[in-house]
Amino acid sequence: MASGRRLGRGGAGCPAPPGPRERAALPGRAVGPPAGRGGRCYPALTGSVAGTGHGAPSSSQVFVVRRDQDIYIQTLRKLFNESHGIFMGLQRSEEELAGKSRKAHLVQVSKNYRSVIRACMEDMHEAAGKFDPALQGQYSTQVSILSAMELIWNLCEILFVEAATAGPLLLRLLDWVRLHVCDVDSMVREVLSSESPSKHKLFWNVVDIFVLQGRMDEARHLLSKEASANPTSMNMYKILDELMKKMPVPSIGNTQTLTELELKWQHWHEECQRYLQDGTFASSPHMESICKILLGDEDAILEKKELMTTWYHFLVTRLLYSHPTVKPVELRFYAQSSMDLFLGGESSPEPLDMILMAAFEFEIHQVIKECSIVLSNWWFVAHLTDLLDHCKLLQSHNLYFGSNMREFLLLEYASGLFSHHSLWQLGVDYFDHCPEYGRVYLELHIERIPLSTEQKALKVLRICEQRQMQEQVRSICKIMAMKALRNNRLGSALSWSIRAKDAAFATLISDRFLKDYCERGCFSDLDLIDNLGPSMLLSDRLTFLGKYREFHRLYGEKRFSEAARLLLTLMTAHIAPCSFWMTLLTDALPLLEQKEVIFSAEQTYELMRCLEDLTAGNPDKQKFQDDDVETTKVEMLRLALARNLARVIVKEGTVEGS
Repeated sequence: MASGRRLGRGGAGCPAPPGPRERAALPGRAVGPPAGRGGRCYPALTGSVAGTGHGAPSSSQVFVVRRDQDIYIQTLRKLFNESHGIFMGLQRSEEELAGKSRKAHLVQVSKNYRSVIRACMEDMHEAAGKFDPALQGQYSTQVSILSAMELIWNLCEILFVEAATAGPLLLRLLDWVRLHVCDVDSMVREVLSSESPSKHKLFWNVVDIFVLQGRMDEARHLLSKEASANPTSMNMYKILDELMKKMPVPSIGNTQTLTELELKWQHWHEECQRYLQDGTFASSPHMESICKILLGDEDAILEKKELMTTWYHFLVTRLLYSHPTVKPVELRFYAQSSMDLFLGGESSPEPLDMILMAAFEFEIHQVIKECSIVLSNWWFVAHLTDLLDHCKLLQSHNLYFGSNMREFLLLEYASGLFSHHSLWQLGVDYFDHCPEYGRVYLELHIERIPLSTEQKALKVLRICEQRQMQEQVRSICKIMAMKALRNNRLGSALSWSIRAKDAAFATLISDRFLKDYCERGCFSDLDLIDNLGPSMLLSDRLTFLGKYREFHRLYGEKRFSEAARLLLTLMTAHIAPCSFWMTLLTDALPLLEQKEVIFSAEQTYELMRCLEDLTAGNPDKQKFQDDDVETTKVEMLRLALARNLARVIVKEGTVEGS
């Protein structure tokens, strides 16, 4: 947020805000954190505190600046997670709704967003009491920011989403003021619990607040306490009570027209004026002041400035008692004059004032711009803009580089989520709903996710596969395969290389499996090798590995003839590495020594040829001949092959003779 700027104003009974603390400037963001106050009053805010250090910065300190610091605040997780569900529901329902049902749905979506903000505020309040004073200050600041966000959002809901018309508009603004000003409930309880409520020092303050907020029933109830305690004021009370009771106000669902309402209001207004001029309330300054407020006397209302605390409360009170049928287009004039009258040149407007003023002037883009500058993260502007876009209010506004405002802000928000170790998963869905640049952003960000565990890698992989991001799929699989290979986890490495469809890497790992087999005499990760299926066709070496394992399985099941045919095929098809030929020939020895003849004469000749090719074609022939172990193997194989050939000839001759 802008350095030295404050968002919001303090309410009645609120403590003074702490002084602003400086923070590092981020591109496109404001500089300087907020000063905050707790409660439902509007404090001086500028955004969330980026750093966690205490005290003023000095030249010897180093500050680490992270983008979108707010996403690291644990108590804001609810805001990000639950609003994600609301956002997704809104995107899915876009094509299903039309007309009045669509508008009602959008209003409900807006209320859902506000309920999440309020729930997050309650969590912040609860968390603030569990930490040391320094952290309590940070949580109090966050509560203030969330309060201001809800205030702005609620006004935008009334003016833009619901688009309240004359009549209902005032009712909505009254609800807005009642919800967002300082809570008077505690003051009411204190007054009513006293022995003599009408004598309590806060009695008339509470009555005035009720009148200023248009809460006539509560005001009349309290005034009845005054009438009971002072019989001499009974006549004045009855007249004022009747005036307050008869005050015409707009109501939702009422069939009366605005013209009828204005006529009733004019007659009521003249009656109030007559009683005031007759001096009916002259003996009671408090009741006379209330009558002046009912007449919309600006000076009388401004005398209660400390009770209203904000110019926008003054605006709504002024409209209630001077122009209850105000039209949306007229708001800008009343808003500007109300702010000028309320501030009176004593102070200049603050960021929150300018945002609310832009809303009253129906300058939607200015509201979004100011919020982007002042607020500490992109959550608010991204979701509000998306909602307003669904209300068809932003279609005419495209940015100079081609993307519209909605997409630009969603891209920024989602990019911030990707810097978090788990919230990045939410960012994927936001990118999915940015039709122009979302795919490109997702591809760039997905490649930067640290694949710290296989579980996380599988999550990322599934996301990429669902979106046919083949290049990213291969990249992830190769990275994980290399990690597994470095840790000598051959099965995992092979699985990742198959998933990446990387033939060269699959060949390398297959060679490692075969080398491992030669050294240990058995295979690791048998389940994987036994279930390669069509994946073994990825490379010749992988095919050999799968078929060689199948040979072992057939041998173990005593299916010797099938095992012999497969073994011979592996040798004659030339898919086995030359270094493995001796192992294959050695595997043939037990089959050659079986009581039953397994290899036919033709198969035996093939084995002999393979043995001769191995011994004659070996580049290290001399070394091969000098190796006693290898020489012994060769001699044993030649002897076994000769004996098998003799047995085959006798057997085949006997069969032919018979």
